[in-house]
Order: sequence, then C-alpha cells, then structure tokens
Amino acid sequence: MASGFHLDSLDKKIINLLNSDARMPFVEVARRCKVSGAAIHQRVARMEEAGVIAGSSLRLNPQAMGFLTCAFIGIQVNLTSTSTHDEVFLKIQKIPEIVECHHISGKYSLLVKLFTRNNEHLKKIIVEQIQSIPEITFTETFISLETGFERELVM
Repeated sequence: MASGFHLDSLDKKIINLLNSDARMPFVEVARRCKVSGAAIHQRVARMEEAGVIAGSSLRLNPQAMGFLTCAFIGIQVNLTSTSTHDEVFLKIQKIPEIVECHHISGKYSLLVKLFTRNNEHLKKIIVEQIQSIPEITFTETFISLETGFERELVM
C-alpha cells in the first residue's frame, strides 16, 4: 500500500461489500453506501492505484472439481554451492497442484498448500515431484480434514 494512504469508513464499507460479493454492481454498492455510483468508481480506482485492491478473481471449489485432498507441506531446503533458494522455488512453482507457497521462518524454508484428487495422488506428488528436487532434504505433510473457514481481511 502506498505510504500515507488512509482507508476511511466509506472505503472500509466498500471493501467489506465487495469481499462478500465481488460481482456486486457498483450501483448496488453505491446504494448500500448511500453515495453516488461515481463516488464508488473513484474510491475503487483510488484503492486499486494504491495497491489496497489487487484485482479480482474467480474462486474455484476444488472438491467440486474432483480434488478431494487438501494438504500443507513444510519443506526443508539445503542449498548447495551451485543452487539458490530461487531455483528451488521455481521448481516448486512448476507443480500445478500447489496453489500457495510461503517463505517462512522456523523449521522449514517453505510451506506449500496443494490440492490432489486423493491421498494416492498426494503421495505421488510428494515422492515424484517434491522430494525428487535434490535441494529438498525433508518434508512434513499435514492433511486438512476440513476447512473451518476462509476469509479475506475484514475491515
């Protein structure tokens, strides 16, 4: 976010409305906020320019698409004199089942989130793709039994 950028109560209300339904027309946002549609357009454009709003996206339901296993994997990386952390990251990034990768502190270098069709598919990804990367020395897998909730930041 741009330094000095301040979210006022109207900005926060706009964000919360669009978080609840990103496809809500600006005229409906304006009606609920009791301001003009032009004001909403200006506010959203200003927040996009400041980096507060980073585009919009379509959320897929992995289970409805046949991806029934969600897992998180902690990855330890041991770099050699000829490899870099970025090279390992780029190899991880090429695995399509991995939907998030975080550089973290603590026991692991990376924490990834992935969706697979089932546990056998998960095992194949771990053994054949993740653990086959030479710089990866250890992984620990956590299978999600159920998503308690997911949300964007609430303003």
